[in-house]
Amino acid sequence: MHSLIIFVAKYFIFLSVVVVGIYWLSAKVSVKLSLAWQLVAGGILALGLSVLAGHLYYDTRPFVSHHLVPLIPHAADNGFPSDHALLAAFLAFTMFLYSRRASLLLLIIAVLIGWARVATHIHSPIDIVGSFVIAGLSVIIVHLIATIWGSRRGEAGWRQRR
Repeated sequence: MHSLIIFVAKYFIFLSVVVVGIYWLSAKVSVKLSLAWQLVAGGILALGLSVLAGHLYYDTRPFVSHHLVPLIPHAADNGFPSDHALLAAFLAFTMFLYSRRASLLLLIIAVLIGWARVATHIHSPIDIVGSFVIAGLSVIIVHLIATIWGSRRGEAGWRQRR
C-alpha cells in the first residue's frame, strides 16, 4: 500500500500535465492560444501567491512535528502550501474554463495527490487546502482580467470551447 501512496504522491502530477497537454494538442488554434495564456498568466500568479503565502504562514511538516518517518524523504522546511497540490489544482481549475469532463478528471487527480501527500507525512491538510484556494484564486483573477480585457477589445467570444 505504501508503494501506491508514494507513487501517487510523487508521479500523479505528471498525469495532470499529460491530460492538459493532450487537450491542448487536440484543440483549435484559438483555444490553444487562450488556454496557453491562461496557463502562463495564471501559473505565474499562482506561483507568486504561493511564495507570498509561504512567507505569511509557516506550517511545520507533519513528519517533524509528529516525530514520524516520512514515506518520501523530504527537507524539514515549510510545508505550506504544497507545490504538487497547487499545480494539480491549478490545472484542474483552469481546465474547467474549457472542458468540464477534463476538469473533473484533473480534480480527482488533484484530490488524490493531496491525499497521498498527507498520507506520506510530508504535508498537513492545511497545506493542501491552501494550495487549492491559491489555485482557485489565481484562475478566477486571470479569467476576470481576460474577460474584462476581451470585452474592452470587443471580443465577445474570448473564452472559446473546443
